[in-house]
Amino acid sequence: MKSFKRVFSHHAIAALALGCTTLASAAELRIGFVNTDRIFKEAATAKAAQSKLEQEFSRREREVEGLGAQLKSASEKLEKDAPTLSDSQRAARQRQLVELDRDFQRKRREFQEDLAQRKNEELQLVLERANRVIKQVAETEKYDLIMQEAVYVNPKLDITDKVLSGLNNAK
Repeated sequence: MKSFKRVFSHHAIAALALGCTTLASAAELRIGFVNTDRIFKEAATAKAAQSKLEQEFSRREREVEGLGAQLKSASEKLEKDAPTLSDSQRAARQRQLVELDRDFQRKRREFQEDLAQRKNEELQLVLERANRVIKQVAETEKYDLIMQEAVYVNPKLDITDKVLSGLNNAK
């Protein structure tokens, strides 16, 4: 159903744009395009958010990587020592290895989920700021329509640099 709504809304926008172009003879229609990917990569607020996330999650990332290295080392040690171990010793070490692997997988999954959630929160803040700047540019420069997604855009319609400038100069 979501994809139907998305497709329908894209068709509705295309029809609106097509209809507006026929009205363009009566009044000049101004259309702009903003590349959201560039906003997320190049805006100072996006870079600050990325830096904030790196600081916030670097300790946990190192812990997960350390646990992974510990798991690899324990696995290699078991493989090396297996011929000299009794059946009960080998079984005990295998259980320890399984528990260590389970702990590693859980911590890695939790880390990835927490990081993804925080990244989405930070990107949402960047997007909200960008949308305010886009609206300001649209009102100031009298745009009728500004799009953020398109299959093809003539470069002369791209106002991403203006939005980036507004974002980077905003306080």
